[in-house]
Parts: sequence; structure tokens; C-alpha cells
Amino acid sequence: MRHPHPLRSTLAVGCAAALVLSSAACGDDSGGGSGGDKPIVGLITKTDTNPFFVKMKEGAQKAADEQGVELQSFAGKQDGDNEAQVTAIENLISRGAKGFLITPSDSKAIVPSIEQAKQQGLLVIALDTPTDPANAVDATFATDNRQAGKLIGQWAKAKFEKDGKQAKIALLDLNANGVSVDVQRDQGFLEGFGIDVADNNKIGDEKDPRIVGHDVTDGAEDGGRTAMENLLQKDPSINLVYTINEPAAAGAYQAIKAAGKEKDVTIVSVDGGCPGVDNVKAGVIGATSMQFPLKMAQDGVAAVAAFAKGGEKPSATAGKDFVDTGATLITDQPQDGVDAKDSAWGKQNCWG
Repeated sequence: MRHPHPLRSTLAVGCAAALVLSSAACGDDSGGGSGGDKPIVGLITKTDTNPFFVKMKEGAQKAADEQGVELQSFAGKQDGDNEAQVTAIENLISRGAKGFLITPSDSKAIVPSIEQAKQQGLLVIALDTPTDPANAVDATFATDNRQAGKLIGQWAKAKFEKDGKQAKIALLDLNANGVSVDVQRDQGFLEGFGIDVADNNKIGDEKDPRIVGHDVTDGAEDGGRTAMENLLQKDPSINLVYTINEPAAAGAYQAIKAAGKEKDVTIVSVDGGCPGVDNVKAGVIGATSMQFPLKMAQDGVAAVAAFAKGGEKPSATAGKDFVDTGATLITDQPQDGVDAKDSAWGKQNCWG
């Protein structure tokens, strides 16, 4: 991943203080960007270091080149950095962008800024993480995150039943903000495993005795390790670990291995990135639900480009306000009744 070019002095304070920016975002202070008259399309991700968002940016840039628009990319300093995303939206409005794609760090807190952008005529599309409420944006291009969680829950249930084991479950979530993607994956996993969450849309309210507890990871490897250490101290008999994403899973495995329990604990996750698929092959992760961020970003840029060229906004009445970009279970330990692809297929298709 390349480093950004130096920011011009006229924008350095406004951009560098609040945002991690790509060269496209602050590389030209003329307002028109390096593409001159090209319509500006924004991409605002949670971070620019998570491989998931790196792949998303790759897809967005490819689509922007194909569509003849200029991509301006922004990211927070870490997952949960709502302030940086607010500033990014303000910058895109001031530069005359036609619209933007955003993976909200805080699904609720970002809504007023999105509403401001829509009032200025921008098309706004959420990628990966829905806003709260979901109709705050014009459309959402994302994985059905509850279904992604359900797939790994079904796989784990089948595996534990086949092995005749009683589960002791640890759940490694994102953060304490209740971001929609976090809740949906968590609750989908529990539903897939057969734990009743029908009337529960909050993380941590379950009463099932199989659940040891939850901890937060910020979706990062270090966070995954710390959260796993905390939960193993609470109950060393944990034998099934759900993680919000694959970096958290990698950290969890470090803690499990350090405790000498790597042969006794099954980890499931969501993402399907190439490093995650490698960890499936290595036996670090038992199963993961693959997402397709490249497709999310490509389709999102195409929608904004079409709007910029005189097309219409996606319409809820036409069924275009939510686009499910799919999820595929990846495992080298197939279970009866659970559709899956192996790690070889996963390596060929990771985040494609």
C-alpha cells in the first residue's frame, strides 16, 4: 500500500488534523482534483490499514477509472473515528462531489452529516455497514451480515454436534457502540448455532449458559488478543470463539496458543480476506464467511457515476435501496448440510 503524497500547505491543517487521506483527497487544492472536469466521487472508510478497506479502495479506484470519475478517498485513524468521517463529508460537500460511499464508523452518529450531504444534492451509499436508520442513505451495498454470521454459526453447530461436544462460547465483538454490522454478525452467529435471539437486537443480553461472555476488539489483532486473554481468565474451558473479523481472530489465536489451548478451541469469523483464508488453510480459523468488498465498491462507484451523468438515484420502490453482495462460507472441514467452499477456492476468490 503506497504512502500519500505530501499535502499542500493550504489544506494541510484542515485535512491532516482530522483525517488519514489518500493522495486523491488532498493532492489538489483547486477543488476539481487532478481529473479537471471529472465528477468527484468520495470513498470514506473506517480506516485505511484494515486489509478489507484496502481492497475496497482498490475496487473503487478501478471502477472510477472505468467510469471516468475522480475518486477522493478518506479514512478514520481507527475504527470508531466518527469525527474524521464527519470532516470527510464536509470536505466532499465543499469540493462539489456528486456523491460518496461510506462505511460508517458509528451508524447513528454519522446520520446528521449524511442528511446534510443529501440536502446539498449528493448521492450517499453505505458500503458494508448500514446506517441507523438504514434509510438515512440512498442505498446500501453490503453483505447480509446477519446471514454471514448465521453461516459460521450453522457450521459450528454441525461440527460440535458431530464431535459430541458441549460448546463454551466466547464472542469477540467490535466495540461498545452497537454498530449495526457488529450486532448483525454476532446475533446471526448465535442464531445459526441455535441460540434464541429472535427478540434480542443487543449484544450481550443473552441468558444462554453456553455463552461465557463478550469482549471488544476494535476489529484489530491486538484487540483480539487482549479480549481473548480476558475471556480465558474468566473461563479457561472456552472451546468456541466467534470473532467480528479475521484480524481479531488472528489475535484471539495468539492468546489461545499462548495458553496452550490451540488444539481445544475452534475459531469462526467473518471477512474472507486472503490472510484469513490462509489461516483457514493453516487451521487457525475453522470457518469464515467471505465477503466481497471489491464488488461493493465497484458497484457503488458505478451508481454514483451514473447519477453524476444524469441518472436517477437508487429507488427503494424499485428494490434497489439494499444490494446484497453475497457471502460464501470457507472451510477445509466441511459439515453435512452446510454449503461451503474450501480454502483453495477461497484463495482464488478472496474479496473479489
